[in-house]
Amino acid sequence: MSVHQKRTTRLLTGEVIIPELQLESGETLTHVTLAYERAGAENGAPLLICHALTGNQHTVGSKEDPGWWRGLADEGGYIDLYEHDVITFNVIGGCNGSTGPVSVNPKTDDLYRSDFPFISVRDMVHAQKLALDQMGITKLKAVIGGSLGGMQALEWGLSYPDITEQLIIMAATPSLSDYGMAYNAIARKAITDDPKWKDGKYLLTDPPVNGLSLARMTGMITYRSGNLFNQRFHREGKAPWGKDHTEVAYQVESYLRYQGDKFTTRFDANSYLYLLKAMDQHDIERDRNQSLENLLSRYKKRVTLLAFRGDLLYPPEEIKRLQEIWLEAGGDVRYLEIDTIFGHDGFLTEYTKWGGYVQQALSQ
Repeated sequence: MSVHQKRTTRLLTGEVIIPELQLESGETLTHVTLAYERAGAENGAPLLICHALTGNQHTVGSKEDPGWWRGLADEGGYIDLYEHDVITFNVIGGCNGSTGPVSVNPKTDDLYRSDFPFISVRDMVHAQKLALDQMGITKLKAVIGGSLGGMQALEWGLSYPDITEQLIIMAATPSLSDYGMAYNAIARKAITDDPKWKDGKYLLTDPPVNGLSLARMTGMITYRSGNLFNQRFHREGKAPWGKDHTEVAYQVESYLRYQGDKFTTRFDANSYLYLLKAMDQHDIERDRNQSLENLLSRYKKRVTLLAFRGDLLYPPEEIKRLQEIWLEAGGDVRYLEIDTIFGHDGFLTEYTKWGGYVQQALSQ
């Protein structure tokens, strides 16, 4: 390239319409919308990034309104937008433009709400594949994701091994643990016990904010490590202690309440419930009638597994075990354990600690 030739990137947002989507449950969705963001070089190598539970399609965003992985994916970044065409879809069941509980059911002309069918991680991946077909993308340099996004990346490797050149999986395991499901159960009960939930038939103008806020507060405890909470708050007081049981006496209480309340302004309670159920069901061995080793033998291309110390939901030792089984199955799998105080949320921060590993994988 000439020194006078300026490298450029683009940022596109839009929707793909899938006429019909057959779900694992046997139900069929029609006129399915998948909202997407596409960022980077127009002729760059296609990368699919899959978002986590409360994420969305805005992985990169703009300089003025950055996405949730801006800094990792950036011009000249670890995922270099000058070299790659980065695509992210809002998952089906989500509430950021893709078909989900807040979408109109074409059969009734009313919102689906809790009449939306249950979906699986495999359904999410299948929908993304159909959307990519419509966009004319038949090969992916990599599928990358963390947490629920990592679950999707695993399913991509098993369901469509010929399309993906490599997988970069962060903070995800072959199935969700009982420990993770336990916290999801608490979050689910918090929402469904809220009188405003109304069996999922609530008005969008009057959602079950108390239940959703409590669900988010519960989740926040699992996303971060105990050391982070202790070092950040130091039992710092917020207000006088001992006045009544609704007081917010400590800064840690104030922080959790703030996070819960903020979440209710951007996420739908029904969507949260549906995505939690999809995570609970996630198990790459489910209904495949093969051992884990035999399943993993389907994918022998490069795999990078990133684990984060202090991750309560997807413990590093379980991700290390996945690597060992995958190696026995003939895979090309690299395991990296990141030293972080952020626990599970390590994959959303401290890019300088692990971004280089992603960059290195993409360069090979």
